[in-house]
Amino acid sequence: MDKTIELVNGVKDIHAMPTVIVKALNIMKKPTASMKELGDIVMFDQSLTIKFLALVNSAYYGFSQQISSISIALSLLGMVKVKNIIVAVAMKPMMSNQGDKELWRHSMQVASGCEYLANLTKIMDSDEAFISGFVHDVGKIVLHMTNDKMYSKVISLVDEGADILATERKYFDSDHVKTGSLLAKRWQLPILLANTISYHHNPSLSSIPVPCNLVCMVDKLVQTNFNPDSIDKDFCNTLGIDFEDLEDLRKAILQKADVMISELS
Repeated sequence: MDKTIELVNGVKDIHAMPTVIVKALNIMKKPTASMKELGDIVMFDQSLTIKFLALVNSAYYGFSQQISSISIALSLLGMVKVKNIIVAVAMKPMMSNQGDKELWRHSMQVASGCEYLANLTKIMDSDEAFISGFVHDVGKIVLHMTNDKMYSKVISLVDEGADILATERKYFDSDHVKTGSLLAKRWQLPILLANTISYHHNPSLSSIPVPCNLVCMVDKLVQTNFNPDSIDKDFCNTLGIDFEDLEDLRKAILQKADVMISELS
């Protein structure tokens, strides 16, 4: 019997999205949204302000001059990037405190990789690619919070070569795709994000396969036990990427991601 609803209902601390994210998303929905409104969220939080300034002055964005003003930093990044960074920072405690310390780091790697490839290939908007990559594994939070020791066992088996969805179903009668999909509905996430959460392991089933394929590809590229044979060659061709260049692409993505992770940690 599928226990997805029971698992999500059983995790009290995840029923609501972090308040700062709700505020940021609500501002972005407004036709008259201003950078000042979004900036107020950042400047209200000293830690967030410091991280923004560190990031905007890092090699990740490569601006030519040192930036000491938060208002200038926000205007240089733009509203969507600011919103994406707020989401990434606000989700870190929820992702990092539930057994798997690597979940937030992995999410940041996939987000950075998706943004990088979207910029490189122009296959989709790079800001949308970033947030799609960041939220793809959000369902894992539910499984960690349900039983972190059991989920650690799942991770160990996956590291040894087991299929992640099949192993999650064996131990939890559900998987992170199903729990993530239910969270996406409850949080009323946009269709794009709901799709990448639901179909990043099976992009062909999505009504918008391109972002799901992108997340799927980068998710595999950044794995510690990366196997080039796991990458869809047809999608590589679609992106215009030579299959022989995957290892160099992987290194470039991980190096870029490490910069953002370092500044936002």
